[in-house]
Amino acid sequence: MTARPILEHRASLRARLRALFEGRGFVEVDTPVLSREVLPEAHIDPFAVPVEGHGRPLHYLQASPEAHMKRLLAAGSGPIYQFARAFRAGERGPRHDVEFVLLEWYAPGTTLDDAAGLLAGLCAAALGTTGLERLTCREAFLAHVGVDPLAATLSDWRAAGARAGLVLPADQADSCADWFDIVLSEAVAPRLGHGRPTMLEEWPAAQAAFARLVDGTPPTARRFELFAGGVELANGWEEETRREVLLERVAAANRTRVAAGRAPLPVPERLVEAHGPAMPAGVGAALGFDRLAMLAAGAPSIDAVRCFTSRTA
Repeated sequence: MTARPILEHRASLRARLRALFEGRGFVEVDTPVLSREVLPEAHIDPFAVPVEGHGRPLHYLQASPEAHMKRLLAAGSGPIYQFARAFRAGERGPRHDVEFVLLEWYAPGTTLDDAAGLLAGLCAAALGTTGLERLTCREAFLAHVGVDPLAATLSDWRAAGARAGLVLPADQADSCADWFDIVLSEAVAPRLGHGRPTMLEEWPAAQAAFARLVDGTPPTARRFELFAGGVELANGWEEETRREVLLERVAAANRTRVAAGRAPLPVPERLVEAHGPAMPAGVGAALGFDRLAMLAAGAPSIDAVRCFTSRTA
């Protein structure tokens, strides 16, 4: 594509998505790209930026607008969405770049059942699809790699990886969590979302991120990922709102970072303070807008639907 068709394609897609969200009562918001706080995640490295005269010497380019949008929720924003610039160090490929656009939204008072309806409407508006397949992690992993992700031991994961012809990268630990990640991305995800999008649900508790857990044997996380044509488009969850649990999850993420040779990240104190009674329960989600534009255009990579990349900016 030349510049004009790319611009028109992205603008048309944004307009359709804005109509979808605003028709459901969402308000579009803006949040800071540069902040002294960042939400620590085990496998995402933010860009640190020296900023003089503002308290902490280091600020961060945000890997997602999650922390600030949740602070808006606690301040009574109601349902909100935004097209946000996001930054992640070391990510570059056909579906990744160090700077990209996220469509992120938060819907207080909703559940994954409500989210499924929104996702079906979003994919219909953007991709022309009809309906939505809802599949549990247990169903998907058993069908495609013959392993139960809720009960698998490390030896089970190794065997499943061997059946799929997978080898762990050198920078990953030989752990159940890392095997889950590689088996999902390399063996399960490419088989999802063909014909109609797939919403993958009921995740292992160890993969909860910031989702709330539900009791069971074993417990599961109210988390989902959305796939279309074998491409991961979005992830989200029913939010965990308790302050003490958020602190536990942040500490766990930092322990994983240290074990992998990454530096720990500071606790996001303002986000922690926003949790508790003022934080409404509901669903939050983030969707890769560039990936959605890629699929909508039938393009081979996100670079084909952007006028600038990290290599050309």
